[in-house]
Amino acid sequence: MKLISHPRALECVYIQELFVFRFKKEGERNMNIDYIEAFMYVVHFNSIHKAADALFLSQPTVTARIKALERELDTELFERQGRSIVLTEKGKMFVPYAEQILRTFHQGKKQLKKRADEEEVVIGANLIASQYFIPFALPLWKKAHPDLRFKFISASNEVLMDKLLQKQIDVAFMKEVSHHSLQHKPLLDNSIRLVVKPGHPFQFQSKLSARQLALEPIVFFECGAFDWNRVHKIFEVENVEPRIEFQVDHLEVAKSLIQSGCGIGFLPYLCIKNELATGQLAEVNVAHLMMLKQYIHGIYYGSEPPFIWNTILSSVEKFAKNAITPVSQTN
Repeated sequence: MKLISHPRALECVYIQELFVFRFKKEGERNMNIDYIEAFMYVVHFNSIHKAADALFLSQPTVTARIKALERELDTELFERQGRSIVLTEKGKMFVPYAEQILRTFHQGKKQLKKRADEEEVVIGANLIASQYFIPFALPLWKKAHPDLRFKFISASNEVLMDKLLQKQIDVAFMKEVSHHSLQHKPLLDNSIRLVVKPGHPFQFQSKLSARQLALEPIVFFECGAFDWNRVHKIFEVENVEPRIEFQVDHLEVAKSLIQSGCGIGFLPYLCIKNELATGQLAEVNVAHLMMLKQYIHGIYYGSEPPFIWNTILSSVEKFAKNAITPVSQTN
């Protein structure tokens, strides 16, 4: 048995043992780690309302947990000052112990689940990443982690975000989202490119105008992959209407129509990467009219990345090396 000699550590052990003894002795209620978690969230945000939002709970639920903890400790932890709440002196005293209890609990929980976590990883991806990146990356991940089971989920950005927050997936490839519990890093270039059938006159022209583009039939892909309004603005500037003759919601259909010469189109880079590399499609430089930079982000829950994060970054680097060089901005 390892002896604990540090005074602060002894205090933490003592207070935890005191909690266990008190709750078992009273026999009326069991200690709930959620009470302490709610307490620390309120301390962090200095607001029950913000704590409730962060915990995805109602304000009455958070308030009830704080009150339950105060009953167990037989002391008030917060007091009102006008419309705000502040820690009492005893509340301030309790903070380091609450931190230690939560830290110990989560470390223990993490250790118990470590083996299971190392056996399976759950990957999520939106439509474009699912179709054009995941098939490339999964074999590389499996080769790097042969004993690991991979579970893959394809879903919308909204569903992926919800699953991340519910800790149902380890990492998601999707558009950028903003949430204090999620970390993200731009990984895959998915910029919007204007593409045509090889040999189209636009392929050999520079500084095309919106009026020239408006004369051509356009294959309009609309599936949440990018904001069409941003494309439409280049036509609005010259007071012309784009000639949309095909409106589709499937990338492969859009590509086929453009390849067969039915029109020109603005498509996300990931879905046309191979066709550009093999000469099945040609890119037209319209950087002077617009710049539609966008990325697929790697997103995970919490402050620590999943244990295969470095493997993911390595696969992204290999994927990027297979990309062709974008059309020169000086053409």
